[in-house]
Amino acid sequence: MKPETIHTVVFSPTGTSKKIAAAVARAIASATGTAASVPLKTIDLTHSAGQPATLPADTVAVIAAPVYGGRVAPTAVKRFETLRGEGTPAVVIAVYGNRAFEKAVAELAGLASRQGFVPVAAGAFVGEHSYSTPETPVAAGRPDTQDLAEAEAFGAAVREKLAAGNLTPVDAAGLKDVRTPLLPMLRFIRFVLGYRRRQRKNPVVYLPAGNADLCTRCGRCAAICPTQAIARGDETHTDPARCIRCCACVKGCPVGARSFHTPFAAALARNFTRRKPPVTRL
Repeated sequence: MKPETIHTVVFSPTGTSKKIAAAVARAIASATGTAASVPLKTIDLTHSAGQPATLPADTVAVIAAPVYGGRVAPTAVKRFETLRGEGTPAVVIAVYGNRAFEKAVAELAGLASRQGFVPVAAGAFVGEHSYSTPETPVAAGRPDTQDLAEAEAFGAAVREKLAAGNLTPVDAAGLKDVRTPLLPMLRFIRFVLGYRRRQRKNPVVYLPAGNADLCTRCGRCAAICPTQAIARGDETHTDPARCIRCCACVKGCPVGARSFHTPFAAALARNFTRRKPPVTRL
């Protein structure tokens, strides 16, 4: 199969999923590995679901979304449901913050199948964790050059599979997490159990917040929030009913006026320092 078009379909509040999807799509579209020979298009569902659309069978969809708590971001799931395939080959990619992707890849593949796509390849890639800060770095700077090169290599392998006419669905459930060493995992489990006990006794809602002394009211945080949890003109506040803790507002503020303080940040930074590589399956 030589596709007529490659569509990247992304939900990517902080841009990591979009970077990975774009690298994979470029390699699928390229005849030589350097020059694109098939048109590339993007359906970006980060800020709205857009209009319902159907991608025909002569297209390849590269579907990518972040992992929140071991699941595909729920907002991404809702927005992907506006798309339909017609037996359209799809590459499904979950991007996680170096802890674990758990069942997210299988979940994304299942969603794609229900929507009429045929998941022919699946992958889990690492992107900088939403909670990562200079003080508590978690996969900071990823996807980096090495990640993007591996994404392109994965895309090239998908291209070869398609060129051979192989549209066999992939067993996404067979994709396994990269193992975390025992001691850090035990430390993290102990932290989570303690956190849950504290929350039962004294519930605390952690939200990104703005610093009124630093905020310039530029409106960028409101513009990049994927769920409209920040109102233009009221940039120092966050609507708890809408916020998904993606931290796009924190990472995107040009003056560092927004921050998100959660005890999970330090626990993640302490226990998930070992670099995890991408995991893929065709």
